[in-house]
Amino acid sequence: MRTELSRDLELSKLKYDAQCKRVLGEKVILAWIMKSVVTEYAEMDIAAIESCIEGAPEISSVRVNPGETNTPRVSGSATEDKVPDEGVIYYDIRFRAALPGEKGTAGIILNVEAQKAFHPGYSIVTRGIYYCARMLSAQQGTEFVVPRYDDIKKVVSIWICTNAPGNIGNAVTRFRMGKEDLVPGYPDNGKEYDKLSVVMICLNEKQDDHIEITELLNTVFSEEKTAEEKKGILQDRFHMEMENGLGKELELMCNISDYIEERALLRGREQGREEGREEGTELERERGIKILTKALLEAQMPKERIIEQLMFNYQMDYETAEEYIKKS
Repeated sequence: MRTELSRDLELSKLKYDAQCKRVLGEKVILAWIMKSVVTEYAEMDIAAIESCIEGAPEISSVRVNPGETNTPRVSGSATEDKVPDEGVIYYDIRFRAALPGEKGTAGIILNVEAQKAFHPGYSIVTRGIYYCARMLSAQQGTEFVVPRYDDIKKVVSIWICTNAPGNIGNAVTRFRMGKEDLVPGYPDNGKEYDKLSVVMICLNEKQDDHIEITELLNTVFSEEKTAEEKKGILQDRFHMEMENGLGKELELMCNISDYIEERALLRGREQGREEGREEGTELERERGIKILTKALLEAQMPKERIIEQLMFNYQMDYETAEEYIKKS
């Protein structure tokens, strides 16, 4: 039976995901991403790129599925929760940007997605291609009308994987259309085919990082750094103002993360007591350890912090705690 504590933990996770998107949707963060992975903005400074972003980015409000992309805004932190039961999918963040030298005219439509699982059971790149295809086809009737296909706007889908495996580490890869001459002769005009791009930004906080964009995003999504540490790095290293909304959004994100950790620990203890209450002291301890470990892993708590909690709560050594994590 789900307890109030369990429901509270699940709701907190949804709130955390929503808050992560709000931070990621800040224009200065998006500008850094654009400069790093979108060719058209590579030579521009961050302030200039920010000015190219039109209006406020749409966060969890635009549907991906056919026939639903241009429906009225549906907002709320629980939008992704509808996917398993109802098949409704929303873009994490979608926005438009003018091309350099063409202010006032949206030249590119961009989508940014935050992805926790690197192997969710399908290829993230393939999903990115689907999102791009939807952003292209959804332009009919809004950006272009048949047969004015040359008016189609370029689309870019950017996927940020926050838990990349060690063999990949911090990496940035772009997939896009290119021209291949099977029999030479056709003139090369990039504007004809450069309409779709999928970018993978892989993050691994545990590995050395000397790439600006992965360092920035590792800082934002760090589970080890406090809000003050994050703000300090973003301000000193990336020259971001922390007195505005970004600083407050980061603080709220970190506060929710800390709350999730606390509730996960309480949930593990609660389940451990419930499961082992009638089974005797030793069995209660064993069940409690397993349930606590599982709960903390589900809450995405870093391995070292789980070990600390096990050592503190059950007076075990480091190696024993590590073994419980491996078994879970």
